[in-house]
Amino acid sequence: MEKSLKSALNLKIILTIILFSYPIYLNANELEIIVDISEQRLFVIEKDLVKESFPVSTSKYGEGEEENSYKTPLGKHEIKEKIGEGAKINTIFVARLDTKKESEIITLPQDTEDDHVTSRILWLDGLEDGVNKGQGVDSFNRYIYIHGTHEEGLIGTKASHGCIRMFNNDVIYLYDIVKKGTKVYIKV
Repeated sequence: MEKSLKSALNLKIILTIILFSYPIYLNANELEIIVDISEQRLFVIEKDLVKESFPVSTSKYGEGEEENSYKTPLGKHEIKEKIGEGAKINTIFVARLDTKKESEIITLPQDTEDDHVTSRILWLDGLEDGVNKGQGVDSFNRYIYIHGTHEEGLIGTKASHGCIRMFNNDVIYLYDIVKKGTKVYIKV
């Protein structure tokens, strides 16, 4: 009896160690995104290390959360919707719908009248009440996306109307490696 009690106790200790060790690894493969406006770069972070880095274009109007400001919002966000699965590269989206039309990509630093959303859309939702979520400051209701652009010659400069623009190949790659709920932190 003493031997079986000792075995049961050892098993309990081993199970306790396994159970309390396991949660440490539950999110080990979760990706996070940091958008650094001062560098005009998007960083994909995995296990506290930079896995990927891409040039981006944030708002030419600066940073801010106010509705109708055309500014890039700051703070904590998450990807709420992913739109464009399987769409051809450079496809134009209007109101998040695939038009089946292909945009002409401008590789020179030229600002056009158009603000095409192309290839993929990662629609962001703010996570901070009164900062980027809620009345008058809501990133989701402002239609703030990470998306492709036809103005690829402006990537690396402040040129968008509030969203985070990427090269089309880059946004397709990013779309494929992230999921709904991926955290996005936008900072100056």
